[in-house]
Amino acid sequence: MLRCVASDLQLSDYLQRILTARVYDVAEETPLDPVPSLSVRLANTVLLKREDTQPVFSLKLRGAYNKMVNLSAEERGRGVVCASAGNHAQGVAPSAGRLGCRATVVMPVTTPAVKVDAVRALGATIELYGDSYSDAAVRAAELQHEHGYTFVHPFDDPDVIAGQGTIARAGGADVRGHRVWGEHELRSAAIRCRTGRGARDPLRGDNS
Repeated sequence: MLRCVASDLQLSDYLQRILTARVYDVAEETPLDPVPSLSVRLANTVLLKREDTQPVFSLKLRGAYNKMVNLSAEERGRGVVCASAGNHAQGVAPSAGRLGCRATVVMPVTTPAVKVDAVRALGATIELYGDSYSDAAVRAAELQHEHGYTFVHPFDDPDVIAGQGTIARAGGADVRGHRVWGEHELRSAAIRCRTGRGARDPLRGDNS
């Protein structure tokens, strides 16, 4: 059974990890695009954080890379494993390629072929197993035990959460006249991102 350690940290711990995360080795600073019609309807400024413009079309690259770049050379040498039906795998695979380690991805047999092919094209070894993410996660845990791989959780890991949390750090700098943390301070803002299964709000600690 894979134990979640994410709940062991305090908010201040996460903020520090977010500020020092190395996601921009592979991720890009994505724009905040205004949504005029919705802004008028809500009588507020509504902006969309365009993580679909990342190289793998998802913010999951941020968390996966931040987890893996913080592994020791020995851990990276043994390789990593994850369970995913798409977005998380497309974060893990290129991160492994950048860091020179082997990535094994367990995907449910029900995963569309286009997603399987996309992950394989990014250099990961694919194993199809089970009918659901839960089945794939069980198999990934078995491979972790058998081969000494490091399991890269899609959301319940401090380094993954910190990597995903950089979306808020980057977002504030894109808003003219508003700033984020330390140097900058937002007058009023809510940044919500939903991507794939179980995305976690790093400041609330819940899944969203």
